[in-house]
Amino acid sequence: MAVTNGAVSALGDVAAADVVSHHDRVARLHSGELGCVNSWELVTAVDGPGTRLTVFMNGCPLRCLYCQNPETWFMRDGTEVEASELISRIARYLPVFEATGGGLTLSGGEILMQPAFAARVLRGAKELGVHTCLDTSGFLGRALTDEALADTDLVLLDVKSGDPETYRRVTGEALEPTLRFGRRLAREGRVEVWVRFVLVPGLTDAWDNVERVADYTASLNGVRSGTVTRVEVLPFHQLGREKWHALRRPYALEETVPPSPELVRRVRGQFHERGLVTY
Repeated sequence: MAVTNGAVSALGDVAAADVVSHHDRVARLHSGELGCVNSWELVTAVDGPGTRLTVFMNGCPLRCLYCQNPETWFMRDGTEVEASELISRIARYLPVFEATGGGLTLSGGEILMQPAFAARVLRGAKELGVHTCLDTSGFLGRALTDEALADTDLVLLDVKSGDPETYRRVTGEALEPTLRFGRRLAREGRVEVWVRFVLVPGLTDAWDNVERVADYTASLNGVRSGTVTRVEVLPFHQLGREKWHALRRPYALEETVPPSPELVRRVRGQFHERGLVTY
């Protein structure tokens, strides 16, 4: 069957519309009007104080051997959500936040893979009077603008290792960007920091490695007293293993067991020795 000139023109119009739509989508992702979201949940006393709306974003530059959310590595696997839609959802929980001292936590993946979206949502949350928190490795800390940082009340800083070689083994990337971001938070003069350290037997548990993390954490309080108000030593677990299997990705920690109570006490003690409030 012959294709008429009119039909060819219509097909060309559809193709052109698709191109415009794609460019518009990319521009809106770049501006932060759109974000790639994996999921969100309402949780208590896990990702900051009070009851939190924790939003898990897609996209992460690190490949942590113990990652419990490997499904969030790639932005393409997320659901596109309008920043304005997410801000409206935050507003629904205002009574819960006010009653519990809670708020919003942006997590991942790595939230700073989408810094413009984070900035828009943080600004919207602060306009609602909501306490805001970023859960980040700090590896992409330079992507966070000073304006977005001013809209951030708390940072959960995941310091995965104090030894650069161990950090690269754990994540595939360099340690220094995380250390630099932590120092920036201390110099900023207002943001509260909770340091998180995942304790993995045979990987991050070496005495010297922990000493380096503890020394670094204490040094942030040396830059500004009271910067780090809490350290969380998080014992390794295997809750993410089935996700790795489902995604058909090789999982290096198949035989790793959770740390013993004695090891957890030892590591927490290393932080306590520096006067750090540790859980």
